[in-house]
This record gives sequence, structure tokens and C-alpha cells, in this order.
Amino acid sequence: MKIGISGKGGVGKTTVAALLARLLAAEGDRVIAVDADPAPCLASALGIENGDEIAPVTELKELIEERTGAKPGAIGSFFKLNPTVDDLPDKLSVEKDGVHLLLMGTVDHGGSGCICPESVMLKALVTHLILGQKDHLIMDMEAGVEHLGRATATAVDLMIVVVEPGARSIKTAQRVAELAAEIGIKNIAAVVNKVRDGADTAAVTKALAPISVLGVLPYDSKAIDADLSGAPPYPNLDDIPDEARQLLATLRSQMS
Repeated sequence: MKIGISGKGGVGKTTVAALLARLLAAEGDRVIAVDADPAPCLASALGIENGDEIAPVTELKELIEERTGAKPGAIGSFFKLNPTVDDLPDKLSVEKDGVHLLLMGTVDHGGSGCICPESVMLKALVTHLILGQKDHLIMDMEAGVEHLGRATATAVDLMIVVVEPGARSIKTAQRVAELAAEIGIKNIAAVVNKVRDGADTAAVTKALAPISVLGVLPYDSKAIDADLSGAPPYPNLDDIPDEARQLLATLRSQMS
């Protein structure tokens, strides 16, 4: 499964990404989790210590120059548009309980459409992870919709938009779905997070239509407290709510 996860900031998309990655790995599958958010938090959600010390791909200047033939920031110079990246998932990832984490980082110059060694490297690596690797891929993407304008995940099997009960979150999800469809992402669905009761589920499901809802996750103050403190939610697998396991089962059945 190649899954991109998006949504408004603060809705819990990183928590959803971490739960799916951990549950897949616990079943014995190899999982690559990609943090493509400029404010990376997936390491802490996976329980990886010192995650803030992991160097994002875009900051590996010597590697980028080696693979592209140009120094980072070299806009307008000659460099390879198809750098070799097939060895990088193993070389650059940090492993925790069967989940292999990669941090992508961001390109800080040239605008969203810049052609530079860093952006070429990121595009080649994401393309390889989606099309070349036979592992499960869970990609925690930027909050909001900016990444969809750059079409960074066109080939994913499914784009999940995480939504919480609230008008702003629902509006963001609707915009994500519109832009995803515009760039050719055919399979888009929602996961409703922080649900208090059936009324929340019914209201959000109705407002999101025709976007389908794959599953719901309950409001849990302990998980929110863990997120605020930088600790992983549900550090013990047995504590992960049944709703998350049901979500994974639904994904498997729909994508088999």
C-alpha cells in the first residue's frame, strides 16, 4: 500500500500515519514512513528518540552533489534529472520496531516550482518509494494543500485526508480533495479523528459527502497530551484503539 496522509494542521494526521505504520509493521510487513512535512513530528509519534537529530534529505549537501552533479542551491546549472536513489531508503532511514523512517525536508528557495538539485533529488526519491519499492509506504504530508499544488504524490494508491469535527477542518479536506483530483489522484477518502460520539461522526460524514469516510478514531485526551509532550501516542501496541485496527482492516480489504 502506498498511502499519502494530509489534512489541516492539528487534526492528528501524524498520529494516524504513525498508527498505520506501526500496525502494519507489527503484522510483519516492511514499512517505510516518510515525513514530508516541513515541521517534522513523525519521529516522535513513532517513538524514535532524538528524532530532531535526524538530517532531512534536503540537508545532505554532499550526497545531493554526488548524486546530481551540482551543489544544492544551484538553480540554472547543469545537473542530473534522474539521480540514483534506489539505495537511499536503506542507507538514510532510521528503524524503530520494523518501521523505517525517512525525513524529506524542504526546498527553501526558488518557489514551489523550482528546478534545483534538492527538488530533483526529492522527486526522484519519492517516485522510487512509490513505484520502485515493494514495501508499504505511509507518507505524512504537509498540513493544508500546498504539497498537492506541486503534485508530489500523484502515484499514491490512496490519499487519506484526516478531519476533525469542525468547519475549518472540513473545508480544508474538501479543498484537498479538489486539488488531489485535479492532479490525477483518483482515490481520496477521509478518516475522522477526535470523535466524541455518533453525532460527531454523522455530522462530519454528511458535510464531507461525496468524500467517503474510511473510519473514525475516538477523542482521547491521553493521546493529545502525549502529542503535546512529544511522546508517542499509545507506546504499547496493545493500547492502540480497536478503531485504528478496524481502519487498517478496511484499507486492506479495499486495496486488495
